[in-house]
Amino acid sequence: MGALAAALVLPLAAVAPAAATAGPAPGQVRALREVMFVGNNWDGTADVIRSTGDLARIGRVNVVPDKDQRLTEIYLNPVKLAYFLGIRLGPGEGHDQFVDDMYSTPDGSAVVVSRPSFADVVSIDLATGRINWRFPVSGYRSDHMALSPDGTRVAVSASTSNTVHVLDVRTGAQLGSFATGDKPHENLFTDGGRRIWNMSIGEVNTALDAPWLDWTKGDRRITVVDADTFAPVRVIDMRERLDAAGRSDLSDAIRPAAFTPDGSTLYFQVSFFNGLVEYDVAADRITRVKTLPKNPATSEDRTTWVNDSRHHGLSMSPAGDKLCVAGTMDDYATVVDRATLQEGPLVPASKPYWATVSGDGTACVISESGADQVTAIDFATGRKTVSVPVGDHPQRVRLGHVPADWTGPSGA
Repeated sequence: MGALAAALVLPLAAVAPAAATAGPAPGQVRALREVMFVGNNWDGTADVIRSTGDLARIGRVNVVPDKDQRLTEIYLNPVKLAYFLGIRLGPGEGHDQFVDDMYSTPDGSAVVVSRPSFADVVSIDLATGRINWRFPVSGYRSDHMALSPDGTRVAVSASTSNTVHVLDVRTGAQLGSFATGDKPHENLFTDGGRRIWNMSIGEVNTALDAPWLDWTKGDRRITVVDADTFAPVRVIDMRERLDAAGRSDLSDAIRPAAFTPDGSTLYFQVSFFNGLVEYDVAADRITRVKTLPKNPATSEDRTTWVNDSRHHGLSMSPAGDKLCVAGTMDDYATVVDRATLQEGPLVPASKPYWATVSGDGTACVISESGADQVTAIDFATGRKTVSVPVGDHPQRVRLGHVPADWTGPSGA
């Protein structure tokens, strides 16, 4: 698998390589600026905004500069076309999914993007907007990614092949891969980059959403591997842990998740649930479950919830004392005190899809996919501080870096 996948990294000439750009003089270090990348899934762009304060937009990157070439390939291949249209009608809610996740390289020269509808990962030169490298994932859809703490490796879920690929962010070469449960989703590096945790969510695109049909959703589990050898270290069946905690009513499909700063406790969301679960890693058991308020205007028809999500988006303050929750189908976000699990004010938001932390650590930043904006919520007060417009259907929001004087690719 490794040799075959590595061979799939296309030669630079095949994807219109970025022209050589002027960099810092020898011995000099390029000045960088911390920013946030906002992936606008349906229009295939990433907005680059300030990481703190007013979150003002700095520039925009087209993450599908090769769109015509990719579409031609897809329409000439009946199998690829079937999956492409399936993504549009299923997780895309009638739209193509052009950007799921993204991370900048440590030197701020490029952004690495997973593109679900094109089943690939690309590196885009931030100076020119052109593609440096492209890696087609196994199967027919790419999904969530995770960046190693040192910024050199990215793990990407290939959701239809039950595989996670780990790539070199500089070259796009595959460093390894590992097998997962059905439909791998969230990835997290832990232990200083020594471990990778993958959460598989199973089948989320069917209408078989009644609790008694949960068995149709497939094999859902956490797979933990050594980040250097990619050998399995641990497999966690959360179904057993939920049942032991008296919560057989909850799905074991783990959605967004966040570790405490010391890695001792994992918080996660599960399909169909308006709340979060607390898991003690060393004791290997669920310790608390928090149910959050329902929006009375939200339909109780589970088939109307996007990809089996009720809540989708979870982050933790740098001190580890607050959690920020995106209540996706309930149209709010809230800050939860970790000691008491008491929620703060419910901040109205339109289909919030992700939650992250501002560059200075003082605020939670959510993407409002239903309003095409991102919103900051103060961790201390639980109150909204600012909202800024972005592109069509923002989902993932990630901290990153660009050159200090960057305002957008020259070809944009």
